[in-house]
Amino acid sequence: MSSDTANLYTPPEQFGMVEPGLYRSDMLLPVHFPFIKQFGFKTVLMLSPELPPRVTVNLIEEADIKMVHLGMTTWKPTQPATWRPVSEELIKEGLELVLNAKTHPILIMCTSGIHETGTLVGCLRKLEGWNFSSIVTEYRSFAGTKARYVNEQFIELFDLDLVTLPMTLPAWFVLDQEHGSPLDR
Repeated sequence: MSSDTANLYTPPEQFGMVEPGLYRSDMLLPVHFPFIKQFGFKTVLMLSPELPPRVTVNLIEEADIKMVHLGMTTWKPTQPATWRPVSEELIKEGLELVLNAKTHPILIMCTSGIHETGTLVGCLRKLEGWNFSSIVTEYRSFAGTKARYVNEQFIELFDLDLVTLPMTLPAWFVLDQEHGSPLDR
């Protein structure tokens, strides 16, 4: 292996910055860790109900990152069947965690980086005051051909009053509340 190849970073396919100190991703694999370590994450928020691979859990623990597996704690089999792609509890608790500045820098992830993560980010954008068209455009830019109308519908109908804002909000959220969405400026 040449020295040029040894220094290359491999980001996860669905990796992206949501806001300063807040990032999104699909499932982390060992090849992604040299890239991920440079962000100094305090918290990884796992939204899928599936367990991450053991090697991923080990790497997160070795990096002294707190992993919060909300997908596991909020998952319930839907009986009777419901149209909702994710639970309101998952999104509510996820939003309250990502809006707590004490958890930053934080990485939101799910198995694909699209469905649960995209829905949570879409609901965050709604809370920030983005118009629905801009929320859907961002969701679809990550989802591509895997976009699900039901996720967009969930975002549109999500009740923001369920979310209790933490005492320590990130600066970007405070600015959004004071001055309106960056898309309105």
